[in-house]
Amino acid sequence: MSMDRILIVEDDADTATAIARVVEGLACAAVIAPTLADGLAEASGDFRVIVLDRMLPGGDGVDAIARFRAGGSRAMILVLSALGRAANRVEGLEKGADDYLPKPFEPEELRARLRALLRRSAVDLSSNDLMAFGDFEIRLKARTVHIGRQHVPLSPKEFELVTFFARNAGQVVTRMQLLEQVWNLHFDPGTNVVDVHVGRLRRKLEAAGSQAIQTARGEGYVFAPLPPASGSKEAG
Repeated sequence: MSMDRILIVEDDADTATAIARVVEGLACAAVIAPTLADGLAEASGDFRVIVLDRMLPGGDGVDAIARFRAGGSRAMILVLSALGRAANRVEGLEKGADDYLPKPFEPEELRARLRALLRRSAVDLSSNDLMAFGDFEIRLKARTVHIGRQHVPLSPKEFELVTFFARNAGQVVTRMQLLEQVWNLHFDPGTNVVDVHVGRLRRKLEAAGSQAIQTARGEGYVFAPLPPASGSKEAG
């Protein structure tokens, strides 16, 4: 059985070595890329997680997250950066990172964050690939959403949102739950980041004919993509 692989995109050799030790302690194989270009080239391989620095030779790792995704990488992305203020973390998470850990880091915390991402990746890569609610279909491996035959193009963060909603279908999901589970923020950043992203996602779904996301006034949101039961009386 092959080992899970984790890509480390980090230009500081000592830091890269320290991260690799943590990775290997999780029984995973560490691959180090010292520049952004090297990281993008390596990322086309089969990696479960990418640990990504920001201030890299070749550019800001956070600005390149979309390029990693466009290149076909489905790995979870952990940004590990000395830019650790709340605003920096929110920026990284909004641009598609799955987690964000400031430097300097404690090896124990990095280990816990990587374990959590490996668990999330295992769920997404499991054989249970399809989540279907009538004609509303979510493909976890392909990271695609279709309503009927129409493909709904979503950003990585919008896909995470709709997947979290789907896993909690029919239940009220609070804004704090979304901050914690989708943005990995365990504090209120004092912005309307959740409402903005949910609003954008809802407009895309509605344009494809689904009013799956409903507002639970004063509480949060409810994902209810199924139409009323077929036995209900139709208006005549």
